[in-house]
Amino acid sequence: MSDLVTGDAVVLGLQPARLPSRMLAILLDALVYGTGFVFVSIGLVVATADLDPAAQAAVAVAGFLLVLVGVPIAVETLSHGRSPGKAACGLRVVREDGGPIRFRHALVRGALGVVELLMTFGVVACIASLVSARGRRLGDVFGGTLVVRERIPGARVMPVPPPPPWLAGRFTELDLSAVPDGLWLAVRQYLTRMDQLDPHTGTAMAARLADDVVARTGTPPPAGVPAAAYLMAVVHERQSRDAARAFHAQRAEVGAPIPMPVPLPAPVPVSMPQPSYAHPPAPQAPVGGEPPVRRTGFAPPG
Repeated sequence: MSDLVTGDAVVLGLQPARLPSRMLAILLDALVYGTGFVFVSIGLVVATADLDPAAQAAVAVAGFLLVLVGVPIAVETLSHGRSPGKAACGLRVVREDGGPIRFRHALVRGALGVVELLMTFGVVACIASLVSARGRRLGDVFGGTLVVRERIPGARVMPVPPPPPWLAGRFTELDLSAVPDGLWLAVRQYLTRMDQLDPHTGTAMAARLADDVVARTGTPPPAGVPAAAYLMAVVHERQSRDAARAFHAQRAEVGAPIPMPVPLPAPVPVSMPQPSYAHPPAPQAPVGGEPPVRRTGFAPPG
């Protein structure tokens, strides 16, 4: 298991792949893509036999870029980080926050892989993986990705607990684009392990993480919402948006009509449970007229 610890003392729960397993996956990918490139090259030579040498060279370069660069990028994008070699070795490429990669991540990895893996025969990639604490090559560093092991004996993936029902639909308009992946990772790891923490430490950690999320979104938290419940609702909202984008992309690929979103009904006001820590009262303006200090609303217990 990774020994990296976030700023909120949350241990990173992803197990990075070791260099031997990554080298084996790369060799298997090279065998698969290389075999395909040989057959494509033979077909191109036969098809372009009547062309001049300059045209044949241009077609050969295009075939090289298509098979050895374009196809791996497409495979990693469509399979969410599982190339044939990685699938055989039980590996997967994920984002630094543990989420599935997208086209831009695969594009950066594939573009730098031409230099790291093809032009230098993997020497640069091996050196970068040995220097990196998590075994990342340059494509992973610049792409914000990490190769992890999927098949871990005895490992159990802890899901993020769902938010309370009375918070459903409360954060549909929240802007989450400014929240960095590192903060999402810390929040997810806290939520999956908050039952294992000391109550006082867990409450203080939830307050700090919630304050960081509020500072990134620019929207004050709802009054009376505990920090842990707020984090659950925000993470659930982000997961719902990612799932909706993936569903719409799949429907668009098959040509099916995309259903229009149905507006959610207004939440019914219910009595909210008392938080595990006291909410600080709104500060009063002093007699001298100095404005009060603005607070986000989350504070650890004294």
